[in-house]
Amino acid sequence: MTRPFLLSLRAGASAVAADAAWSRRRWLWGAGGMGLAGAGLMAVPEVRLFAQQVQDFIAGPPVPDVPAERLSEHVWMVYAKDGFPTPENQGLMANVVFVLTSAGVVVLDSGCSLQIGEMAIRMIRRVTDRPVVAVFNSHYHGDHWLGNHAFVKAYGANLPIYALPHTIEQIRGAEGSLWRSLMERWTNQATLGTQVHAPNRPTEHGQTYQFGDVTLKMHFYGRAHTHSDLCVEVVQDRLTYVADIAMDNRIANLDDGSYVGTFRYYEAIAKAAGEQLWVPGHGRPSKTLLKDYGTFMAGIYEPCLKAVEAGQGVEEAKAAVLKDPRVARRAKQMAGFDSNIGKYVSLAYLEAEKAAF
Repeated sequence: MTRPFLLSLRAGASAVAADAAWSRRRWLWGAGGMGLAGAGLMAVPEVRLFAQQVQDFIAGPPVPDVPAERLSEHVWMVYAKDGFPTPENQGLMANVVFVLTSAGVVVLDSGCSLQIGEMAIRMIRRVTDRPVVAVFNSHYHGDHWLGNHAFVKAYGANLPIYALPHTIEQIRGAEGSLWRSLMERWTNQATLGTQVHAPNRPTEHGQTYQFGDVTLKMHFYGRAHTHSDLCVEVVQDRLTYVADIAMDNRIANLDDGSYVGTFRYYEAIAKAAGEQLWVPGHGRPSKTLLKDYGTFMAGIYEPCLKAVEAGQGVEEAKAAVLKDPRVARRAKQMAGFDSNIGKYVSLAYLEAEKAAF
């Protein structure tokens, strides 16, 4: 390894920093073709270290500020108006909710990138100078936890990040790197630089946490949106963050979930918590969120069950779903409805087949 070679690499990095119009991705690939492509060269520790520094240096742009909205006495929300990640919104598609307590700030889902997490921290600091003392991740879909990186970066690796054990397992496994890659692709690399920081504290159903003057209670009632959906009740405020088991402005991803499990979850959490302001991971909160979204979901599942029982195929089931008034009246306001309804009818039909036989 010669000093002139290292200097030339560093000069290349400086040139990238100086030229804002230069594509980060093309520069990284160019550096690989220029000198880092040789396997033997990459075996040199100094080159490996510099390559890692390049990866750290090349990060997506900051996310514009979205001021936090107050939902209740202790709870605030950085609202994500879009339902899906795009290059234009830089991945800002999921709400970041935080609870202001006398012991510090508790974050309920951290967003889907380092940059979104950093923006959320800026918004928290507009509200309070108290530090973030804990983060809770609702489930293993990356739009709800990739922002952990920003909070670990700001508050240290020992910051408690809680999740259900299955969620921790999934993020530490293939889901972690998969979601990081997907977000980079969907946002044209606006989330570049985000690292996977899995939750480091397991929690469970019924567990409570006291943060100064605020009590948080954990709820989990089985498979719904995914196999491990954690809902967090802010007891003093009669408010529960339900993440993705219910949505206000989009049709939910049910690839990992269950219609019947969702209905059972709604019944169980409503019975346990009583009247609440239900806060979703996507869309606006309301006291009727579970009822409203449950009605929409039933409008998909029940026609599929009837079609299965009548010996009809999935296309006939889809036609019945689209005519169902519970679905028709929500279709136009649901982001992603037209592109996803066929898929979710198929999932409902498959689940109905299992229930019927």
